[in-house]
Amino acid sequence: MSEKLANPAPLGLMGFGMTTVLLNIHNAGFFPEVDAMIMAMGLFYGGAAQVIAGILEFKKGNSFGMTAFISYGFFWITLVGIWVLPNMGLGIKPVPAEFMGCFLALWGLFTLYMYVGTLKANKALQVVFGSLTILFLLLAIADFTHNHGIKVIAGYEGILCGFSAFYLAMAEIVNEKFGRTVFPIG
Repeated sequence: MSEKLANPAPLGLMGFGMTTVLLNIHNAGFFPEVDAMIMAMGLFYGGAAQVIAGILEFKKGNSFGMTAFISYGFFWITLVGIWVLPNMGLGIKPVPAEFMGCFLALWGLFTLYMYVGTLKANKALQVVFGSLTILFLLLAIADFTHNHGIKVIAGYEGILCGFSAFYLAMAEIVNEKFGRTVFPIG
């Protein structure tokens, strides 16, 4: 008898989506500082919850889901480390924008390759990864050029990206619960 496993993707998508919306509300200029709330979300919901979702995707045999959730979970944990460690005397304070640009560009390249993996998946997942690729690109350009206006644009785009993950998570939960398509994902 095979064991039926719950779908861990909505957990990972919500951890990613909510944390992405909160950080990008800051990037769009609505709040001037990254505060403890964003950092806590990055560590626990964007970070740890996604890592847990990725481990559960591994158990289901889903290499894409495992790689995505564990990678982005540790992205959030790493990002919080980048913000916090220099305040503890570990590393350069503040982290040079060009270093952050390299960090974000590498994540953008990773995300672009992951986006290619979504081309055989539903349209909603393509929107999540496509918009995340654009977000990383915009954030990297903003850091490389020191252009605050690009960062604000990235913030608005990041809010849309986060809400696209939020939508997909809720669609998967609601559609499963109703046994039919209530929220289309294409």
